[in-house]
Amino acid sequence: MKTMTPSDLDRIAEAVASAEKTTAGEIVCVLAPEVSDYRETPLAWAAIAALVLPAGALFAGLRPELPARLFGGWTIGHHAALDAAILSALSTYIAVQAVVFVLAALVVSIPPVRRALTPGALKAARVRRAAMEQFLARGLHLTRGRTGVLIFAALAERRVEVIADEGVYQAAPNTVWDEVVADLVAGLKRDAIADGFIAAVARAGQILSTHVPPRPDDRNELSDGLTILPGR
Repeated sequence: MKTMTPSDLDRIAEAVASAEKTTAGEIVCVLAPEVSDYRETPLAWAAIAALVLPAGALFAGLRPELPARLFGGWTIGHHAALDAAILSALSTYIAVQAVVFVLAALVVSIPPVRRALTPGALKAARVRRAAMEQFLARGLHLTRGRTGVLIFAALAERRVEVIADEGVYQAAPNTVWDEVVADLVAGLKRDAIADGFIAAVARAGQILSTHVPPRPDDRNELSDGLTILPGR
């Protein structure tokens, strides 16, 4: 993750403070390097490899007794030893499966490989869950009038979530938040994280000022600074 400088953090906080001056809404920004370690991904792919590759080798003509022959093993030529041959073949097959499982798990555990092989639907669900957890943890659901908006970015997953509380959701069309997402994604694609958040905050402020105008007795209920979650 690109290092966020104190200047970057100050700029984001100033953008949030400026946007909130025009609305009764509250904007909170959260950045996550990665929302999950996806431990199930290496295990799932290792299990698939252990099931498919040895079976594919059998269909391709490789027999379990072949490794023994290659290393100087003796073949069995009488029926009394058939059970032992079957047991030996099964043992070899299981050993091959175990080796394939371990090797595949190690390869898929490499972070870039793990991320590439994790299904998109699973990553989307984890990011959504992490965003909802932050929405609650930051107290956005407790604001006066339920006018909180969370802008959440998960870098490793390359996903952005914008969650508006019911007071905002009922006032503003749901589609307008796609503009906030687009502004943040544009900055992230350029590796300009601070600029992306600032643009997204400005757009959110415009939306909120239109649909959730400021009240005479407004006060700042939540922190304006960017929250950076610890990496996995």
